[in-house]
Amino acid sequence: MIIKAILEINPNAVVTIRGNDINTCEIEWHEGTTPISKADIEAKMNELQAEYDAEEWKRNRQAEYPSHEDCIHALLDGGDTLTELQAKRTATKTKYPKSGA
Repeated sequence: MIIKAILEINPNAVVTIRGNDINTCEIEWHEGTTPISKADIEAKMNELQAEYDAEEWKRNRQAEYPSHEDCIHALLDGGDTLTELQAKRTATKTKYPKSGA
């Protein structure tokens, strides 16, 4: 997560990080990369984590939605198969509503 935050701030950064904790890791900047403060890196890490957390509903839905293959078969078969597939999708949407919805 530290390197991801650094690259979000400066996509061209060349850096070596030793450790996984922003408070105790060693950061070595290379090739003239302007150092970024640990406070700025930590703030970006928190922002990225908040974005990730806000989309939990999307990941949960994806895990439970019918597969593309199931959808294609339901469309081709029609009738009860399509109705059942749509009911499953609706139940999944209800179970995992969009964030803020």
